[in-house]
Amino acid sequence: MIVLKAAQANLLGALQSVAGIVERRHTLPILANVLMRKNGETVEFTTSDLEIQVRTQAELGGDAGSLSTTVGARKLIDILRSLPADQVVTLTAAQNKLTLQGGKSRFTLQTLPADDFPLVNESVDFGPTFAVPQKTLRELINQVHFAMAVHDIRYYLNGILFIAEGRTLTLVATDGHRLALAQAQLEADVPSKQEVILPRKTVLELQRLLADQDTPIEMRFANNQAKFSFSGMEFVTKLVEGKFPDYNRVIPRNHKNTVVLGRAPLLGCLQRAAILTSEKFKGVRVNIEPGVLRIASSNAEQEEAKEELEIDYEGDAIEIGFNVTYLIDILANSPHEMVKLELQDSAASALFSIPDQPGFKYVVMPMRI
Repeated sequence: MIVLKAAQANLLGALQSVAGIVERRHTLPILANVLMRKNGETVEFTTSDLEIQVRTQAELGGDAGSLSTTVGARKLIDILRSLPADQVVTLTAAQNKLTLQGGKSRFTLQTLPADDFPLVNESVDFGPTFAVPQKTLRELINQVHFAMAVHDIRYYLNGILFIAEGRTLTLVATDGHRLALAQAQLEADVPSKQEVILPRKTVLELQRLLADQDTPIEMRFANNQAKFSFSGMEFVTKLVEGKFPDYNRVIPRNHKNTVVLGRAPLLGCLQRAAILTSEKFKGVRVNIEPGVLRIASSNAEQEEAKEELEIDYEGDAIEIGFNVTYLIDILANSPHEMVKLELQDSAASALFSIPDQPGFKYVVMPMRI
């Protein structure tokens, strides 16, 4: 049976959209496979890692009739990538094998039964559906993802907090040393507050899949699952259980010293100063006084870097230490020209924000140097 007959680019695009979660090595060999379900000319592709399930479908021709099977996802993608983009490829099924043919190339692949593929049991108590443009959610994730913890024993920090309340969608990430918060407006009121923690892998996969376009992404949350629908794709994920810290208590208010800086010049100074920090100690000293901001770093070899920026500032003279990586992260992930820095003294957390974007806040704890 001819399962599909289509341009290499069409098949590769459909497979790549679902294959991001597939691990090359897994305790269950079938999880390295993609589940293919053919119905007429439509083929549905599903992948899973037991925590996340991604599904899409495409019109890819082939014989009439239906078929369900699974085949190695990465292997199939690697073969397709090696063929020309305009190549018409044919996938034929016979005797527990799939044969992929393109031009004079022919590959025979082993399959595993579709019935053995472990599909995620979808929750029955999803809350109300709400939506934002894909590019809006992508921007929100881009603004906070770098503040997520990595392999922290406080497992609830290894992800992003999503809150939909009223007409506001809020994303918050923290690793205990810094916190990033970004907000966007929803098109309609959410009837009841929805609050979940999305796992790190889910966040990074959404970041990869979301397009920079205005087409909507629909979201629904349950107690133990979240469901996203966009661009013909369905994305279901388990949630991180646990209580996220009260982020409102962390955000400083009424800092008396404020300065607005050019993002790119400040980023350049910090990146240069970071060259002479050590792998274990990424600290830089920031001195701010009327008219000037100075950045200094040093290392165990007694090497030193000094940077200076002219600024429009009339506040207190403050010397404060920061992990330079935390400062570079926020500046490198922002597309805006200007950044606002609010300080109290050398012992209080600093607050970064964007002058023309009230929904973004980034809090960084100082470090001793």
